Amino acid sequence: MFEMFGMEPSRGLLFYGPPGCGKTLMAKAIASECKANFISIKGPELLTMWFGESESNVRDLFDKARQSAPCVLFFDELDSIAVKRGNNVGDAGGTSDRVLNQLLTEMDGINAKKTVFVIGATNRPDIIDPALLRPGRLDQLIYIPLPDEPSRLQIFKKCLRRSPLSRRVNLQDLASSTAGYSGADITEICQRAGKLAIRDVIQKSTFVGKLVAMDGAEITRKHFLGAMERARRSVGDLDVMKYEYFAHKFKQGGSFEEPAPHVEQVKPPVGHLELKVAEDVDASMDEDLLY
Repeated sequence: MFEMFGMEPSRGLLFYGPPGCGKTLMAKAIASECKANFISIKGPELLTMWFGESESNVRDLFDKARQSAPCVLFFDELDSIAVKRGNNVGDAGGTSDRVLNQLLTEMDGINAKKTVFVIGATNRPDIIDPALLRPGRLDQLIYIPLPDEPSRLQIFKKCLRRSPLSRRVNLQDLASSTAGYSGADITEICQRAGKLAIRDVIQKSTFVGKLVAMDGAEITRKHFLGAMERARRSVGDLDVMKYEYFAHKFKQGGSFEEPAPHVEQVKPPVGHLELKVAEDVDASMDEDLLY
């Protein structure tokens, strides 16, 4: 389709958004739908203490992806290796800058015959180097927000698909009462409810035996109420506003870089300036008289 219009497809995209919203699962789903190989790497895993070995790890990673083409190369925690160059104060060897330069070189060197698609994921899109986001690299920026109510309902069903669940548990009510929770927070609620159910079985087994206690055991509404009492949101309202601001700014054609604050130049008063000039002239005349 792209060849018919004389265009080249995009080589990469960047997922950004709050933590725990399924950016990694989204990348795996893309590879599965495209029937391509999937290579996942976390940014800090490429960094080593030896000079030059970090760049070698990047080269070896892209060589492996080219040999496995068609391949989806996923960089998790991309902000750890793609920080804006020149801002790494205290990095004597400049490791982060050299790794980023090698990453840019490898992305530009991807042959069109080798189908390698690069996906990055980050929680800090504001510190990513702009050179990595230019057209031809990670030029597609996709915001992954917090799940809405239908998405939260599907997350509950996914987490509890293998669990013995009581018929009195209404998953729709749980999805409605967890507004503002991320997918990771909902997973924690389900795991905590399961732990409470296991605790009840253990306590019951001390009186009637293990087999009798496990017979008909299930996760009830009481367990979910106990789990919700200790539930917490990992993403605050201020964080959500920040990510929505980034998404709105990108839609308007802007970038993640904040504009430099405008500093007005303060000029001295005219009278003070004339007085200073007169003092300089008097001082120079006194020096001439001395000689």
